[in-house]
Amino acid sequence: MKIGIVILAAGSSSRMDGNPKQLIKWEGRTLLRRIVDTALDTEMRPVVVVVGANKQQVAPELSNLPITIIDNPFWQQGLSTSVKTGLAALYLTSKDIDGVLFLLTDQPHVDRGLLLQLMHVFQESDRGIVAAKYADSLGVPALFGRAYIEELLSLEGDTGAKWVILKHLDDCAEVEFEPGSIDLDTRQDVERFLGT
Repeated sequence: MKIGIVILAAGSSSRMDGNPKQLIKWEGRTLLRRIVDTALDTEMRPVVVVVGANKQQVAPELSNLPITIIDNPFWQQGLSTSVKTGLAALYLTSKDIDGVLFLLTDQPHVDRGLLLQLMHVFQESDRGIVAAKYADSLGVPALFGRAYIEELLSLEGDTGAKWVILKHLDDCAEVEFEPGSIDLDTRQDVERFLGT
């Protein structure tokens, strides 16, 4: 079974006073490098990283890694544009994928074990979607079977993968991931997380 990974890293971090949250350092690595290293630590390939708002600052973090970096020039039009850009890049390099796993940069506790668990549940269950469950909700990291790619490509505006999950709960398996509720959206979130 061939599963690709799309890491969404195109946002402007508008609630972070202009500092890209992708470049926040924790335990010696930036959040972006951390999630990319975690993705590369699995056998899922290809790994695509969608950059946008801060690409000049962000891209050097990823030099010399065996990944595909793609620029989303339409990032201001919302999350859906990054989902579509990532899927397009995945298809350019690998048309025969069975599924795609979406990751974000602002969930610091995502690790290899979680990614492998999502993949295992996807392979073992007869569900088309496997999503992480935290804070009484389902969301990313989430793995979508090939059948959902067309629907993901039809997303508009600031809707992302979660919208597709909630629309198809009857075809979604859950993987508990309580640390997923730690999500670094604002400067206060980061300060609380880093203990600064």
